[in-house]
Amino acid sequence: MKEYRSLSINNIDDFLFGVSPNPITLKNGLTIGKGTVYPELNFTLPTMIIDKTTLPEVCAQYTQMIEGVCKRAVELQIDGFVVEYELLPELTLEPEWGVEVTKILRDTLNKTEAKHGIKTALRVTPNDIREFARPPFLRQGKYVDAMFRSFELNAAAGADFLAIESTGGKEIHDEAIITGDLATSVFSLGILGAHDMAFLWDRIVDISNTYNVIPAGDTACGFANTAMVLAEGKFIPRVWAAVIRVLTVARSLVAYERGALGPSKDCAYEGPFLKAITGYPIALEGAEAACAHLSPIGNITKAVADLWSNESVNNVKLLGAMAPTVSMEQLIYATRLMNASSSEGPQYARKMRDWCVASDAGLDPQAYILRPDVVLDLSSAIISEPTAYLRTRRAALETVDLLRKASEAGEFTLSRVETRWLNRLSRQAEELPEDEDQFIAQMLELVDRKKVRLEEYDIQG
Repeated sequence: MKEYRSLSINNIDDFLFGVSPNPITLKNGLTIGKGTVYPELNFTLPTMIIDKTTLPEVCAQYTQMIEGVCKRAVELQIDGFVVEYELLPELTLEPEWGVEVTKILRDTLNKTEAKHGIKTALRVTPNDIREFARPPFLRQGKYVDAMFRSFELNAAAGADFLAIESTGGKEIHDEAIITGDLATSVFSLGILGAHDMAFLWDRIVDISNTYNVIPAGDTACGFANTAMVLAEGKFIPRVWAAVIRVLTVARSLVAYERGALGPSKDCAYEGPFLKAITGYPIALEGAEAACAHLSPIGNITKAVADLWSNESVNNVKLLGAMAPTVSMEQLIYATRLMNASSSEGPQYARKMRDWCVASDAGLDPQAYILRPDVVLDLSSAIISEPTAYLRTRRAALETVDLLRKASEAGEFTLSRVETRWLNRLSRQAEELPEDEDQFIAQMLELVDRKKVRLEEYDIQG
């Protein structure tokens, strides 16, 4: 097990898009994190029923998507790109169905590479179907077996990277988001989520090693991105969504402690913190992800990205072309501009980075906490603690303090309501005990046992 007790990136001048201390090189020579930002395209089916009778149409849809994407990549003369295939639940529940799509994608990518010399990579992300049982069985049962079978089959079928959007702890976190319950959020992420990540990533890393595949990373999408979308809809305060974002860092870091190597998932907006701590490259999304969700952080996430993604897009017809092909073009042009700036020298890359930051950071606390200098400061504080719980607790304390000081300094503006919420969150953070056992005992008295199987997290109570 790896231990991260200090930052891999200490100097703000070294915290840039396209460059990582620990770049990743695939078997075909595609290197991520060594100076070039590559597109990572994610696409999915249009609304349709997925069952045995529609499987041929499913395969036809993915064939159309990947062929259109590769054709446009050739036409725009790109050197390399990554495709992410996020399995829909039905394609994970029936692993043999899902792997048929992987074979289609792998075959078309191989043909494109052989004919045109474009280096490609395929990230495969099985769905975390464990939550289909309520409360979830996380370590046993048919859903767990099917999920890990999906990892194995897709690794054997040609995935370059394995990833997941895991949901351990989410069964109590959604309500915590709505009620503004910081302690439950910390318990969900720093205790339950961290315990589940250790179990999950030990298995994923073992599978990856068996099939010579790179274990990429996880994402707290189901936690922090849920909060971001709710904040965008004005259902919860933006400061609360910003705090949750930083609370996810220690939980997602567990994947790297157990052997993940990156690049992290595109929807892991905690990625900048992970890059600062581990030095591994990261995927991020922003402006070009509006096809999937709206957000207040469209440019700032470009600041330190190594792969630039569209999040995901349905295979529907737009005026220009099918939506995946359109997204591919958008990503290519976005990364071209980033790479053009860095080709002029690091000082120009820093200028581009700083412009991306300046365009978003002063308009929303969720953007502010992703400023590279802020990320380095918060990451240093988080990693100074020895356990996932203490790191999550420290994240809460440091983030509310930082947001208060930044607001008072006029670096962004908070409404009266947002300010009251920040003060409320600050009081809750101060009440988090330093002793982890005391915190667990405290939370066990409050947790609804009908919603969570504590034994699935190796917690007795």
